[in-house]
Amino acid sequence: MTTRRKVLLSLVAPLLLPLAHAPADAASFLASLDPDRDGTVDMAEAKAAASKLFDRLDRDKDGTLDAKELRGRVSAKEFAAADPDKDGTLDKGEYLSIVEAHFRAADPDNDGTLDAKELASPSGKLLLKLLR
Repeated sequence: MTTRRKVLLSLVAPLLLPLAHAPADAASFLASLDPDRDGTVDMAEAKAAASKLFDRLDRDKDGTLDAKELRGRVSAKEFAAADPDKDGTLDKGEYLSIVEAHFRAADPDNDGTLDAKELASPSGKLLLKLLR
């Protein structure tokens, strides 16, 4: 293998590894989100996890998250849509509205809960970015 290929592989492999283990990763993370141990996550459990993450990410403790504090968890388009006051930050309510939207998108059967399979879906993976 050429040096160029080795370098490229060393850069790309860490990005692909999480995708290869996504269902197992979703299942293991599900356990940490599921305090009632029913094998699913409901909206309240997702919001509780998102709220805790919000508090951890809010390092300056001003009650808001800017793009830097969010560390890529939210796209620029999504950020702009969730920031109606256009102050360049998201308060907890605005952040939780994004969580709600992703939760609904990851719940195609509309039963109000997400199982490991739903969390491993593309919409579920986007939700997981907002919860961990």
